[in-house]
Amino acid sequence: MTEVKTKINDINSTNDVVLYMKGTKFSPECGFSSRVVGVLNYLKIDYADINVLDSDLIRQGIKDFSDWPTIPQLYVKGEFVGGCDIITEMALSGELDQLFDDNEITYDKNAANKIREANA
Repeated sequence: MTEVKTKINDINSTNDVVLYMKGTKFSPECGFSSRVVGVLNYLKIDYADINVLDSDLIRQGIKDFSDWPTIPQLYVKGEFVGGCDIITEMALSGELDQLFDDNEITYDKNAANKIREANA
């Protein structure tokens, strides 16, 4: 498991934003992954997508790494943020904007406002 943890640490440390998901950002393979991809793509976030379906070791390893039982999982600057429900709530509340601002992650602020306006 140490090898998997090292690999996950390497991925998280070399990418500002990482989404561990089922499928890819171009072809999500579950509704929860699709929802988070939709938010990140709409906000024009530059992120690495890691398809956990390609590796059982990564699929279980990321769950152990974060102590979080579900996928997708979003990391910003190496820190675990949450899964689908948390990311959705953060997008609607403005907390996701604040997280990106605090970590100097470029995103489309107008798109972030449109998400909230559409869901008000």
